[in-house]
Amino acid sequence: MPRDLALNSLGFAKPPAETRVVVAMSGGVDSSVVAAMLAEEGYDVVGVTLQLYDHGAALAKKGACCAGRDIHDARRVAETMGFPHYVLDYENTFREAVIEEFADAYLAGATPVPCIRCNERVKFKDLLATAKDLEADCMATGHYIQRKLGDHGPELHQAADAARDQSYFLFSTTPEQLSYLRFPLGHLGSKAETRALAAKYGLPVADKPDSQDICFVPNNDYAAVIEKLRPGAADPGEIVDMDGNVMGQHRGVIHYTIGQRKGLGIGGLETPLYVVKLDPQHRRVIVGPKEALSTRIIPVREINWLGDEAFDSRCEWQLKVKVRSTRPPREAIIRPTGATTAEVELLSPEDGVSAGQACVFYAPEGSRIFGGGWIWKGNAS
Repeated sequence: MPRDLALNSLGFAKPPAETRVVVAMSGGVDSSVVAAMLAEEGYDVVGVTLQLYDHGAALAKKGACCAGRDIHDARRVAETMGFPHYVLDYENTFREAVIEEFADAYLAGATPVPCIRCNERVKFKDLLATAKDLEADCMATGHYIQRKLGDHGPELHQAADAARDQSYFLFSTTPEQLSYLRFPLGHLGSKAETRALAAKYGLPVADKPDSQDICFVPNNDYAAVIEKLRPGAADPGEIVDMDGNVMGQHRGVIHYTIGQRKGLGIGGLETPLYVVKLDPQHRRVIVGPKEALSTRIIPVREINWLGDEAFDSRCEWQLKVKVRSTRPPREAIIRPTGATTAEVELLSPEDGVSAGQACVFYAPEGSRIFGGGWIWKGNAS
């Protein structure tokens, strides 16, 4: 009888050398450290980088996670650590699953979060399937989030470093995906630790700056991208108050976001006005006082539930929710209206809630993430 093997660091009862792991490599320091760390531990590492849009255009673009220069950097890391590296052309998939929806949602007055859709529809779907085709035991990424084993299987938890936590962008990870994924950086206390590891492994990306932009939106200029994708989308129109009175003219609905105050061109008023609603159909930007931005009831759909019981097995769940990545979770009551739909009641109102944003569910205490869904009504509808 063979002796029982202890679980390795990825949770498998076999030596690292017999454990194949595909590492999703963006070319940045985080995923590079994951690949190097696992290679040093003796795992059978295969690096995979996705080419998500035009390589020629990407070469001139800095600060994005899927630019041509980043593909080159990922390849250099693989050469340094001595494991195979592949580049997969996912341009068509990325355009259809992420960019086209981003453009349509933005034109409809929503506030889309394309990085979530990319994780959901490309990285954790197609790339994960590729990892299985390569007969990998698991797939690892450089995301700052934790996977912990609970009484009912793997659970998703916030990163140890709250400043780096990426749970808002990963709420749609399904239980099936979670069983296959690994996040080796989630327990680290700071980004400084990650960079120290990169220096320790002698990686060429040790001092590489973090990416800031959405990869296909240079300099965060959403409007320029939408105009390119949807010619005529920047047609001018009226700025009106909540009673329909014309306050001024705008240069295209796509240039405005819910909660915006500056740049409206209607100064000189006693009470500051904010964008409270967008009406793309009639090319109108609706403005109102700050209190008009407050939202307490939020309809949510396409819910991915990560709890131990069925989502609609209860009349309500008392959890915390986050409706914007930069804000802390706040107390809420979540009332299921179906298996994947709910009405979320915030115990204290939130300003600037917009259709297209994610609403992510968190445990009242502790670090566990219970999934989340997409806001489909709000000031934008």
